[in-house]
Amino acid sequence: MSDWSLRDLEYWDERIREKVAEFGLDCFAQEFEICDREAMLGYMAYHGMPAHYPHWSYGKAFEQIKTMYDYGVQGLPYEMVINSDPCLAYLMRDNSLCLQVLTIAHVYGHNDFFKNNFTFRTATDPRETLASFKARADRIRRYIEDPSIGAEAVESFLDAAHALAFSRRRNIAIRKPSEAEQREAALARATPPPDPFAHLHAPVQAEEPELDRLPLEPEEDILLFIRDHNRHLADWQRDILTIVDEEARYFIPQMETKIMNEGWASYWHHRIMHALELPQELHLEFLVRHNQVICPHPGGLNPYHVGFVVWQDIARRFGGEDSAEARETLFAVRESDRDISFLRRFLTHDLMRELDLFAYRPRGEHLVVTKVSDEENWQDVKAALLRQIGTATLPVIRIIDADHRGRRALYLRHEHDGRDLDMTHAEKTLGYLRGLWGQDVYLETRLRDKRALMSMTESGFDAKLIT
Repeated sequence: MSDWSLRDLEYWDERIREKVAEFGLDCFAQEFEICDREAMLGYMAYHGMPAHYPHWSYGKAFEQIKTMYDYGVQGLPYEMVINSDPCLAYLMRDNSLCLQVLTIAHVYGHNDFFKNNFTFRTATDPRETLASFKARADRIRRYIEDPSIGAEAVESFLDAAHALAFSRRRNIAIRKPSEAEQREAALARATPPPDPFAHLHAPVQAEEPELDRLPLEPEEDILLFIRDHNRHLADWQRDILTIVDEEARYFIPQMETKIMNEGWASYWHHRIMHALELPQELHLEFLVRHNQVICPHPGGLNPYHVGFVVWQDIARRFGGEDSAEARETLFAVRESDRDISFLRRFLTHDLMRELDLFAYRPRGEHLVVTKVSDEENWQDVKAALLRQIGTATLPVIRIIDADHRGRRALYLRHEHDGRDLDMTHAEKTLGYLRGLWGQDVYLETRLRDKRALMSMTESGFDAKLIT
């Protein structure tokens, strides 16, 4: 039985909003929805959205999460927050009063981050979030219910689109040049301005631009390229590619700022809860709950823990939590960074030792520590960490030629960063890509430090070294 009423939550929400204003946080209007365990399991499976298009993978996710929860392998989150305006958050009905107060304070930290961080501002329109998800869901359902299309065709096409959803540009803040601008740039490179130092070096031979090449520049937005250049797609298929890409665009900022965002919300719930001067019984439970949220995860990385420690260290280094300089710095970093730049700038050697960060690799059935954060190796450990967060875990693959060998075959290149592609995943993904493009596809990469070419043709999958 809960030890709180709606009137209690309204009282503490008002108290928290006073502290939010006092600390200078800048939030959207905030709405809360109280839900039970079954509803929270559903929101987890559907990425927190109250409306989402149907697909078998979400049902599978629901059953998996529910089974793990029923057997005590996985718990439920205290809350879920949606990047929307007004901001929507779900509170668990079974939470204690203290946990509800802590969660509400945590939510306002996320709210401020959503509104002000540049990755969210440039990639999403929070005023349209909920309406957009509902509109996309309605369109998918119409295609499913259309007897000329049907559920099987829609699900099959969604399978292929989902496999390539994040094969797109990650830094959405950088504007992509149009095809006309790319053509203009290619012409400019072919006719460089006069060189006043030409008499000092051998003449540079300008290359004639291939203005008939498609694409003119390597293309990272694979689904959108297929949508725009595969003439054999039906209108509903083009729409589905648009829908899947739009949803990937919505989720990329959350992937790119997981450590910053969770750390920011934890930092501010910690400060707000202390400023509320809670009754003793609530304060003691708060200390326990807070430590549960930010405790290290043995064998893994807890983003709440790492983010909280780094934000606290920034405040300490710039004069302490109550100083104007620290607050100004905190807000500036919150606005301008994402996880990779945040950790590159502020994860110091001392913090890495405090966090006990190390690098490891598999050896047979065991994991072996290869480097620790000592004076000699901490920068290598940090570099390894930066390659394992956000979209840095996803391979960068670009379309180089859409008419390879003059047969409309698709030729792509993997920007190899020292990590080979997983062959099983590569085979499946190339199969999906061939289905979407309708012609053979080729992928240039590196395997065991040697150039390699993977292909998916009528004959099936093949991979060979390039001599």
